[in-house]
Amino acid sequence: MSDIFREVDEDLRRDRLEMIWKRYGAAIVGAVLVIVAGTAGFVAWRNHQHAEAETQTAQLADALRLAGNAAGPAAGDPNASGDPKAAADALSAFAAQNGAGPGTLARFFEAGLRAREGDSAAAVKIYDELTQSSKLEPVYRDLATVLSVMHQVQTGDPGQLTARLQPLVADSSPWRHSARELTALLAIRSGDKAAAGRLFTQIQNDPAAPAGVRSRATELAALYSAEPQ
Repeated sequence: MSDIFREVDEDLRRDRLEMIWKRYGAAIVGAVLVIVAGTAGFVAWRNHQHAEAETQTAQLADALRLAGNAAGPAAGDPNASGDPKAAADALSAFAAQNGAGPGTLARFFEAGLRAREGDSAAAVKIYDELTQSSKLEPVYRDLATVLSVMHQVQTGDPGQLTARLQPLVADSSPWRHSARELTALLAIRSGDKAAAGRLFTQIQNDPAAPAGVRSRATELAALYSAEPQ
């Protein structure tokens, strides 16, 4: 079972980064990471605060560089620092001082690093705070919910976690595949193998599901659908 959870974690991390970078990547590449409300504010920023924008960009770049090196030599880079805590602390400091856009990006990365360091409680706390942020678009609040549940799926209350995922298993949810998979794993923990089998079959039959998710679902659908109830 631990292999399944590890694969879910890897797929979610990949989906998360693709979604976040699609939303915020252009701002980072363009070195414009200041979020300003209103046209007048934008003009003032453009005319008088270019240096501040450059400073913010440099700060986030430094934090992300630490995050990129945090895996250490084990990731294949002999020059990597291998200090995920320092990277997470830098991202936390950046998020505390900056706006919703770049600050949110930093918080997602920080939570991932905290989890990788084994501090799942800190990661869950960050994700849960993001789910409550009125400044965050619903799709990213939903992503934070999925990631929070993912880090509690083996230890949290199955009923409560399933209830949190319920709105996200709908066909209209961009996170439905991950939400359904996590819901199925929670059903297994609850002893409801029939429900797990139905969910895995649903994922298996969805052509839009990512290849890794469908592959696992196909295997597990056969396993749990074949078991006597």
